[in-house]
Amino acid sequence: MCTTLEHVFEQVKHLDERMFEAPEGPARRGPTDLPAAPTSDERGGTTTRRRRTTTQGERAMSRKKVLVLGGNFGGLTAAITVKHQLHGDVDVTVVSSSDEFLFTPSLIWVPFGKRTRADITFKLGPTFEDHEVEFVHAEATAIDPEARRVETTAGPQDYDYLVIATGYRNRFDVIPGLGEGGNAFTITTLDDAIHAGEGWRRFREKPGDVVIGATQGAGCFGAAYEFLFNTSYQLKKAGLKDRVKLTYVSAEPFLGHFGIGGLPHGEALLGMFLKKERIDVVLDTAMDHVDEGRLVLADGRALDFGYAMIIPPFSGQEVILRTPKLADDNGFVKVRDTYQSEAYDDVYAVGVAAAVDVPWQTPTPVGIPKTGFPTEQQAHVAAVNIAAQIKGEAPDAHKAFGDIPAVCVMDAGNNGVIILADKMLPPRKHGVLIPGPQAHAMKLGFEKYFLWKMKHGQVRLP
Repeated sequence: MCTTLEHVFEQVKHLDERMFEAPEGPARRGPTDLPAAPTSDERGGTTTRRRRTTTQGERAMSRKKVLVLGGNFGGLTAAITVKHQLHGDVDVTVVSSSDEFLFTPSLIWVPFGKRTRADITFKLGPTFEDHEVEFVHAEATAIDPEARRVETTAGPQDYDYLVIATGYRNRFDVIPGLGEGGNAFTITTLDDAIHAGEGWRRFREKPGDVVIGATQGAGCFGAAYEFLFNTSYQLKKAGLKDRVKLTYVSAEPFLGHFGIGGLPHGEALLGMFLKKERIDVVLDTAMDHVDEGRLVLADGRALDFGYAMIIPPFSGQEVILRTPKLADDNGFVKVRDTYQSEAYDDVYAVGVAAAVDVPWQTPTPVGIPKTGFPTEQQAHVAAVNIAAQIKGEAPDAHKAFGDIPAVCVMDAGNNGVIILADKMLPPRKHGVLIPGPQAHAMKLGFEKYFLWKMKHGQVRLP
């Protein structure tokens, strides 16, 4: 196992290291050899460009503009990496509907009062200002890839290259009774998690059975498992565990599928955890609807509850769905392994906004988790390729989603599991799950490190 672990860590450590390094280049002064500006007939294909020498005045006129939609894991990483790759010789603007960075992995702790907004967010403006990136707190309302323009609530933004890192929307319409004013909580946004905390406090005053689950089509199974085990831990701390029946309901075909096809010994390990925690399990099932105090499954079975948290499927943002040729039916941008749009060479998408094909069929549909680590990797690939295009080079950096290593720490209150694999999706050579209290300590430490890293724009760090 030690040899396997070392190999996996080496895989993570040496992930295409050029993505993390700014290329060497001449000092930015005096005449500079730059590629000629692309003409309108160059869009959509590879073009040979004649190089020319420009003066400093011409140089200012030829500076390219990169527009990034979204300011969280993918958007922040892409924006600052592009700036670093070109030694600042590029204009970068970030447009985001939120003016805060949110460390989403910590949302599992918010309902239990273990984290507040202030603990897991920071303002984006100062971070971008420190790295000479313009920040616009606004919402994108329309994208015109042909005109290279994005309409926003703060006015239009033209671009030479566009990065879409707009994240996800909850698809509450899949299960009646979910969503605002519904009968079950979720934790996939900060507001959702805060609302779930209000419900948890009411539950503590009047306990009942608890149902935690993930619907058909959902992909964020890790959060469901983490919340499940944290719920069990909190019930024990409150002296309620012997009075409450805790049930996990999932579309997964087996325990530990996680939306990535599972890992060696994962099913047995999670089965052991669930048995130890006296948690009932309902697998490979679809949900029909949620009534007040009752989850009804597609096969007619019903589970009564005093508290329920359910992870829904995700879809892309409406602005993406409305853009012709850009998105699939779920509003995710169809991309190549370079993270360029399949339709436009100057449009990129990373993170949840990028479409990923599910490489298998399961009796009950399951999605694929698009978590922070692969999002960062995609953003680095996109930034390297944009820098290459601006320099007149081919955008040849690539990393298929399925080939990105799986690196995850699943928290369980005062315990947890470290999940490592050489590839996100099978076939894999290596995969390991390491249970123990060190996982909880690691998650706490990583939270603090990652918030520091992103707040200071140190996106080249692992």
